[in-house]
Amino acid sequence: MLFSQIPERSVYAMIAIIAVLITATIIQFIISYKNPDKDYTELRQRTLSWWWIIALLFLFLGMGSSATIVFFAFISFLALKEFLSIVSTRQADRNVVFGAYIAIPLQYYWVAEAWYGMFIIFIPVYLFLFIPMRMVLKGETEGFIKAAGTLHWAVMLTVFSVSHIAYLMVLPGGNLLAGGVGLVIYLLFLTQFNDVSQYTWGKLLGRHKIIPKVSPNKTWEGFLGGLLTITMTAGLLAPYLTPLTQLQGFAAGFIISAGGFFGDVVISSVKRDLKIKDCGNLIPGHGGILDRMDSLIYTAPLFFHFVYYLHF
Repeated sequence: MLFSQIPERSVYAMIAIIAVLITATIIQFIISYKNPDKDYTELRQRTLSWWWIIALLFLFLGMGSSATIVFFAFISFLALKEFLSIVSTRQADRNVVFGAYIAIPLQYYWVAEAWYGMFIIFIPVYLFLFIPMRMVLKGETEGFIKAAGTLHWAVMLTVFSVSHIAYLMVLPGGNLLAGGVGLVIYLLFLTQFNDVSQYTWGKLLGRHKIIPKVSPNKTWEGFLGGLLTITMTAGLLAPYLTPLTQLQGFAAGFIISAGGFFGDVVISSVKRDLKIKDCGNLIPGHGGILDRMDSLIYTAPLFFHFVYYLHF
């Protein structure tokens, strides 16, 4: 039965997230009502998009680990497709690009089988070797390094990094009252909350820019304020949703906050290099999949290996 297999604490966490979203929706309506002359279209789009994102995520989480793995495999597919649509690839590499897509079901098969050894080396080792090997057989040397590097980067970011979220669902043991769902919710919530915290602190106190050429709105005050907020929140939630102790949770919060910042600015650098504002328009108010997943590209593998090292 749907949601019946979700551990109790994870159910409560899901209810709390829905409550936060309801509160945000009410605030959005109040702001729009009190300021009828202002255009809040993007705010409404963002709020509605969050409802769809949360609904889909919770639906697949409620269907179990297999459905969740398929869900994130599809997210990787969309992210890879989006990435390859904004970067240039050589006509000669069409078959190589097809091989990059084939890596998605293979990588997530290792996740479904909980085959950690193959999961951790398949893309960084075997696909890393396969891509230039397949390219060289075409005999096209012009632009070879750029083409190989682009495909390597694309698969590492959109498939390898994202697949770590799905693997959290099949880790053995852990917090029996929250399960793998608790780990996924913990990671996703803190990563998104980190984006909001850094933005809020930056708006309130931001004076000193960190890397103005990459992201002019990022400030030291916003970064440090978000870092402190997420570190404290992560420590408080860790014993409830994860196998981490409170002290380990503080460390996890630091990793997620710092990692989320760098994931954000790395994708910002990509967009600035390509001279685009958003990676796509799939999610109204948010841009594309990569615009919404940018922080997770860093936080997912960093958090996964932190937890795996300590408890698995």
